[in-house]
Amino acid sequence: MASSLTKDSASPGTPGTEKTFFGHPRGMATLFMTEMWERFSWYGMRGILVLYLIAGVLDGPLAGREALAASIYGVYNAVVYMAAMPGGWVADRLWGARKAVLVGGIVIAAGHFTLAIPADVAFFCGLGLIAIGTGLLKPNISAMVGGLYEGQPSARRDAGFTLFYMAINIGGMAAPLVVGYLGENVNWHLGFGVAGVGMTLAVIQYVLGGRHLGDIGKEPGTPASPEEKRAALRKVALWGGIAVVALVADLALGTYDIEHIVNVLAVLGIVVPIVYFVAMYRNPALAKSDKPKIQAFAWFFATAVLFWMIYDQSGSLLTIFADTKTDRMIGGWEFPASWYQSVNPAMVIVLAPIFAALWVKLARRDREPSTPMKFALAMLLIGGSFGIMGLAGAAAANSDTGKVTVFWLLSVYLVQTLGEMCLSPVGLSLSTKLAPKQFVGQIMGLWFLATATGNALNGWTTKLNAPLGDAVYYTMWAVIAVAAGLVFMVAGRKIRALMGDVR
Repeated sequence: MASSLTKDSASPGTPGTEKTFFGHPRGMATLFMTEMWERFSWYGMRGILVLYLIAGVLDGPLAGREALAASIYGVYNAVVYMAAMPGGWVADRLWGARKAVLVGGIVIAAGHFTLAIPADVAFFCGLGLIAIGTGLLKPNISAMVGGLYEGQPSARRDAGFTLFYMAINIGGMAAPLVVGYLGENVNWHLGFGVAGVGMTLAVIQYVLGGRHLGDIGKEPGTPASPEEKRAALRKVALWGGIAVVALVADLALGTYDIEHIVNVLAVLGIVVPIVYFVAMYRNPALAKSDKPKIQAFAWFFATAVLFWMIYDQSGSLLTIFADTKTDRMIGGWEFPASWYQSVNPAMVIVLAPIFAALWVKLARRDREPSTPMKFALAMLLIGGSFGIMGLAGAAAANSDTGKVTVFWLLSVYLVQTLGEMCLSPVGLSLSTKLAPKQFVGQIMGLWFLATATGNALNGWTTKLNAPLGDAVYYTMWAVIAVAAGLVFMVAGRKIRALMGDVR
């Protein structure tokens, strides 16, 4: 994407004051391009992961077990976003965000290239590397975006995060078209390898453009003492050892099943954020004035969990629906099911600048919806999208061919995208505003942990699809989401009070 660089009238001391990127700080160009290529690698891999699992390429019991493949997909997404918590801690306490993003990018690239090796062990090792690297990169690059807008108006910060969100979706739109086609029609491992090329380009762009970021992220916000470092290392060794012992015991007893790992990680996805909220709230370093903001953030977190639980089924159950119950013929050619994963990012690219301009325009007129209202609207819309899916499931069941037209899924993705624009970029911006300065990286990690928890729940909830059937399953979640949106709307005044001076 070509940049738009013009003279900037920003205050002295702001990184990149001499030029702008579409009216935003010049450093945004570096972070924008880095995030775009990182998301290309992630969405490329994600677009073919479930299809790869159900294709029977791996040895063992996965072939033909679509429900388990969907569960593995959900729990793996959860692990990736759970890794954002230690990733945020590493940036806040050890390295600073700048170094954490660089190391994370290198590890992600190594993970994708490992996936390109045609061996089962390489496949799972590659997934592990991607999870570790993404945990280092995702929360900290977003925290650096927030640093570009230090001291600037809230609406401008929201607009900046919406622009940044476009980077995510440019990469997300291109990836399934390229990686999906190569994976489904040429070779799965070639597809994974191309995703690695995208991540390599992200690292190169980040290094070359680092001079435009000033001092943002160079130092940890609250450097850990030697004793704190040793304590953290002991905890990692302890819990890592427990995990290894449990796995070895399961294997030795002959009771091992991959669902055991799915279930354990699903439980962790729920327990970890609860423990972390309690620990942060009780932390002596947290000022009394910041505690209500943490309480407010807990409301947004819980709502985001349900939103992402529904939304991220697009890569599992909706991909399987596209593969088996949607007519994908164009003339005499059937396009890859993974291409549906490009629809939502393409819609975001169109809608993101419209929403960014809309929020700024409404703010100037003092008519911008409050953040709680935006979240409530997001829940109503995500519920509506699954209401459409319920109708699509019923239509497929009653069709002579067992398939429906492409317009059902296109409608679902449109409504989901409208909801996403009310929640995701706004939530990113909100997290940087509500976060106490010493916990910025960790609050960003918590925001991504909402996605982790939602996906962890998918490790269980997607299994309900088979016994309930599409129509009942999707309608059930539609009703729950709409009810949650109405509750959030009613609670909006209380939440705004907890937010204090944050708007």
